[in-house]
Amino acid sequence: MPTTHLLYLHGFRSSPSSTKARMTADAVARRHPDVTWLCPALPPSPQQAMDQVLQAITNWPKDSMAVMGSSLGGFYATWLAERLGCKAVLLNPAIQPARDLAAQIGEHSLWHDPEQHFTFDQSHVNELVAQEIPHISQPERYFAVIAKGDEVLDWREMLAHYPGATIKLLPGGDHALSDFDQHLDEALDFLNLV
Repeated sequence: MPTTHLLYLHGFRSSPSSTKARMTADAVARRHPDVTWLCPALPPSPQQAMDQVLQAITNWPKDSMAVMGSSLGGFYATWLAERLGCKAVLLNPAIQPARDLAAQIGEHSLWHDPEQHFTFDQSHVNELVAQEIPHISQPERYFAVIAKGDEVLDWREMLAHYPGATIKLLPGGDHALSDFDQHLDEALDFLNLV
C-alpha cells in the first residue's frame, strides 16, 4: 500500500526547522506533491506531544500513513507505529529516553532558535517511561538508519531494539546524521510514497 500521509517527528531540543526535517519536507514536496505532510513543533511533555499528534492525524488513513522520527522523535515514531500499525522510518532513534534524559531536567533552549526556551522536568521523564515499547510487533514495518558514530546514543542498543527490521547501519556518522542526504532516498523508497 503506497503512503499517502507522512508525519515527521523531531528530537529533543529540535524543531521543524531541523536540517533533516527541512530536507525531507523539500524532497516530499518536490517528488511526491500528492503526499500530505505534517511536521509539528512538539511540546516538552511527551504525553502532550503524542496527544497533539494523535489529534492532528485523527482523520488520516491508518493503512496508508507513515511516520518518520529522529532521536526522541524516533522513540515517538515507534510508539505511534505500534499503536496505529503504520510504517516507520527511524533516524538514530532513542530507545530509553527516560533514562537518557533524566540528566537533562531543567531549562533548555532550542538548537535552531536559541531565543525559545522550555523546561523539562521529572513529570516528563515519567511520561517517557509510560510510553516505552519493550518489543516491536511487526519488524517489516520499520526502517532504521543507525550510525555507529552516534556520540549521544548507543548504536548497539538501537540495533538490538529492532530485530528483523530493515536496518541501514553506518560504520561512522554522527547523531545528527550530517550525511542524511545520502540516506533520504532509501528512507522514502521504503515508505513507497504516492
